[in-house]
Order: sequence, then C-alpha cells, then structure tokens
Amino acid sequence: MNIVIVGHVDHGKSTVIGRLLADTNSLPEGRMEMIREMCRRNSKVFEYAFLLDALKDERSQGITIDAARCFFHTQKRKYIIIDAPGHIEFLKNMITGASRAEAALLVIDAKEGVRENSRRHGYMLSMLGIKQVAVLVNKLDLAGYDRRVFAGIVSEYTAFLDKINVKPTCFIPVSATEGVNIASHSEKTPWYTGNTVLQELDAFVTDEETEGLPFRMPVQDVYKFTREGDNRRIIAGMIDSGSIAAGDEVVFYPSGKKTTVKTIESFNRPPQSEAHAGNSVGFTVNEQIYIRRGELAAKANEPAPHVATRVKTSLFWLGPTPMEKNKTYLLKIGSIKTEVMLDSIIGVMDASDLSSGIKSEIGRNDVAECVLVCEKPIAFDLASDLPATGRFVIVDNYEISGGGIITEALTDRLTETRELVLRRNYKWEQSSITPLERAERMNQKAALVLITGGPGAGKKTVAKALERRLFNEGKNVYYLGIGSLLYGVAADIKTAGEIPERGEHIRRLGEVANLLLDTGVILIVTATALTAADMEVIGLTVEPSAIHTVWLGEDITTDVKVDLHLPWHEDEEYAVRRVKEKLQDTGFIFKA
Repeated sequence: MNIVIVGHVDHGKSTVIGRLLADTNSLPEGRMEMIREMCRRNSKVFEYAFLLDALKDERSQGITIDAARCFFHTQKRKYIIIDAPGHIEFLKNMITGASRAEAALLVIDAKEGVRENSRRHGYMLSMLGIKQVAVLVNKLDLAGYDRRVFAGIVSEYTAFLDKINVKPTCFIPVSATEGVNIASHSEKTPWYTGNTVLQELDAFVTDEETEGLPFRMPVQDVYKFTREGDNRRIIAGMIDSGSIAAGDEVVFYPSGKKTTVKTIESFNRPPQSEAHAGNSVGFTVNEQIYIRRGELAAKANEPAPHVATRVKTSLFWLGPTPMEKNKTYLLKIGSIKTEVMLDSIIGVMDASDLSSGIKSEIGRNDVAECVLVCEKPIAFDLASDLPATGRFVIVDNYEISGGGIITEALTDRLTETRELVLRRNYKWEQSSITPLERAERMNQKAALVLITGGPGAGKKTVAKALERRLFNEGKNVYYLGIGSLLYGVAADIKTAGEIPERGEHIRRLGEVANLLLDTGVILIVTATALTAADMEVIGLTVEPSAIHTVWLGEDITTDVKVDLHLPWHEDEEYAVRRVKEKLQDTGFIFKA
C-alpha cells in the first residue's frame, strides 16, 4: 500500500516516519548507528528525520527536498511510505510523491498550528482524489501534551477540510521525537484512546479491497510475438481499478471498439484466469481489432468512461511562467498524451485560505477552475467517480508544470458525431478475416487517399490515373468521386447548387470510406478544398493513420494539413508517381 506523508515545512513529517521505522525494527542493519555517528562527527543533534533525508542539501538545511521512499511491513500488509516535501518551492515534488498514493498522513506542528501549506496540501490531496487522510498533530511534547492545544487544531483544521469535502479518518496526537502514539500508546496522553499511527495505517483500505469499482486499464502497448509459431497479440497495461477475466467483453475508448478476452497473460508468473487492480498484465482477445497505446479498456457490462475533447477541471499550476490562453501544452492522462489549450478560466483560488477571484492567466501555485480543449478525444472518468482515471498532468517545455482532476465532460461541435462512431464501433460485426490476413493476401494495407485542392486543379484526372496505375500493378483499388456520394448515400440532404450540410456530407463520406477500408482496399477520393474541420470529422470515422491527404495546386488555400503538396503545373504522371512513392514509403504498398 502506498502512503504519502505531507504537511508544512518543519512540522516533522520525516521524523514521524523515521520514528515509525525505528520502532518497528524496519531499518536496514547499521543504519541507525551510521546516522548517529555522522551526527557526532558533524556536531549535530541526532534527528530521526536523517534516517530518510538522504540528500546532502536536506541534511544541511533541515528540510525535505525530494520525495523519499522507504519500505516496511506489519502483520497485515507491506507498505511504501513516501515522505513528500513541505516547502512551497518543492510542491511539484510533493504532487509527484502523492500521485499514486492510496492514503495520506498529514502532519501539523502543535506549536505552530495550521499553516499555509497545511491547508494547501490538504487541498491538493482532495484534488488528487485521496479520500483516506489521517491528521497527525505532532510535537505535542513542546505544548506540554495539552489536550486543549490538540482540540483547537482539530476544530480549526476540520472546519477547513469541510470546505473542500475532505473527511479525515482521525486526528492523532503524537510526538515523533519521543515516540508517543507512533507505534504504541503513551501515558503522556491518557486522554487519547484512539488508534496509534501504525494502527491507523493498518485500518486504511487498499485498492485490492475496493475491487467493486468498474474495470479500467490504460493501454500501454500491444505486443506481437512470432517466434516458434507464437501468434499472440498481447494488449498490455496496469489495471487502475476493478478486475478482468477470460471471457469478459471489453470496450476500448475513445475508439469504442469491442472484443472478448481470450487469455490473461503476465510475465514470469503461472497462467492466470483473472487479474485485479494494481496488477500490470496483458490479455489476448478473440476478435483481432486495431488497438494502440492511449486507449482506455473498460468492461462492456459496466459504466463506460467519458469521451470528450472539452473538459472542466480543477487545476493546480506549478510552472515558473503562468498558464495562459492561446498557448499549446501537453496533457497526459493514463497512457494517452495530446496537445491541449486553456479555453477559459472560471475562477482562481488561493488554496491556503480558499479565497477566489477572476484572472486572465493561472499563476504559479494557483488553483483554478477552468476549461481545457484537447487536440483529440480522450477517455476518462470524473475524479469523483474514479480518481485514478480522472487525474491528469500538464507538460510545458518538457517539464510537468501542472496537474489536476476532471470534474465535468463538456460537449463540442463533434460530440454527436463522436457518439455515432462509438455506437457504430460497439455494434460492428467483425469479419473472420483479419486486416493482417487481407494485407498479406493483397500485398497492401488499406488506405484512404484524399486528393483535394481548389477548383480546376485536375483532382479527378490525377485520381483516375492513380487508380489505373495501381490497378494495372495488381492492387485492389477504387476511385470514389464526391459526386457519387452526394447524389447517392447523401442524396436525402443534397440541395441542388449548394451544400448546406457539409458536416453531414463529410461524416457520411467517412462512414463509406470506413466500410471500404475494412475490405482492405486502397480508396481514392477527390473533394474540393478540404479544411482542418473536415479532416477532424473524417479522422473520427476512419483510422487516422490510414489517411493520406494530397493537395493539388500552387497554394494551399485552406487550413488543412497535408501529407503531400503537388503544385498545379506538375504533370499527371509525376503526380501519380509521387503519390505511389508516398504509399510505399509509409508501408501501405509493399515494395517488390
């Protein structure tokens, strides 16, 4: 079980854990003697915190900088204890330490009382979704073990935690230096009859004890084995919640593709029939579907995660420069990484006193309620439902500069289209012939070649010449002019002389393309002046990696991103050769 220790600087977090390790005989042999000798040589008073503060700067300044980890066990379970820094300059390290914790101990100095970081850390534990929090009122020896001092801190801090919806499991009066109420009760606090720190740790509930939650597993990778006739494709990741077993029907989000688990696989372990939260595992499936890193696996008979590009969040900013609008950042949630922008700021809060206001940017150490817009759809849960899949971090200039939780999924202009695609993928009837088998038979991979450009650029001429060239070379290829679609599957929304429902036309084009690509064909489509918005719709309905966009004409007159730009003055044969080479270079046409 992962436990994080947080609190204001110098309130004694490292000392609490050092004392806990010492009193449970969990220290490596000779560690205590080594630290005592070091203190003697340097004329320093021995402190239990030195057992953890391994960095030289920490010992010289008496503060924790990095998140130190140590291990010990009780009769009930094994623990990883994370001692997170309390100094405001090292809040990023504190979040790193707390990000995967299942419970927390929050330490408050009895003499100093509730301080700024006591409140800030409490708020951040709330944002990280850590619901099991025990508050230790430390250094009570400096207050003469006065029950009134303890009661005052309990009253003040409880009032603060109530405002951020954190319900501590208990408050424990302790003196880490003297070992009071750490591993055993003490006569110095006869008025306290609750759990010791060690007993409270054992009372916390682990992830394994909450397996009734829906199954969630971010896909880390898909492994293909070929040696000695092994044809397994293993979908691998770590299970954040719930459990999975052979025979379960799973759905992957945001794609919405579904299949059935065939076997559970794990490294260097006996065969398993099921796997549980906290395990890093893999599984094979009965129906081979195209899955990639970043998908979120869920069970079909359990509540589904949300899929959206716009999300409402509570965000804590730690970057050296403010988070601002119209700047691109990276958002990481689970195993997916996507570009993201700050859309709007609803309000900014000072986490130390919960005062709020409106700002045009999010400054360092600010907590903001804001709306983020992702470059592509992400799958997630609300943090109030499943904390592990509702947490994210923001990367700026290769540094983790912020993080937070998702509080609401918001709609956008493609929400309806996305829901239609999810429904289609969920209901999709899988062929018994896999895409790999088709590719091997046809010596090609399914591809959508979109030839676009301004009017009169020769799109149809090039498209038909490309179709003929590939057909003569034995490829399975088909040309689809946009007119064939407009007056066919889109005839019910086509108005003579105008296209009032361009978005729906493009969606139907994508659906027709998706059907044809499932047969393994290379599909060539012409359309005038496709835009980035058009490509966004097509990318929802067709696997984006299979799309190749070609622009014919001297200048690209829309905001579309293309894979190949061919100026209008180039001849037809040259254009055909360049497109074919592009398909070969990307592995969609296999070179002889």
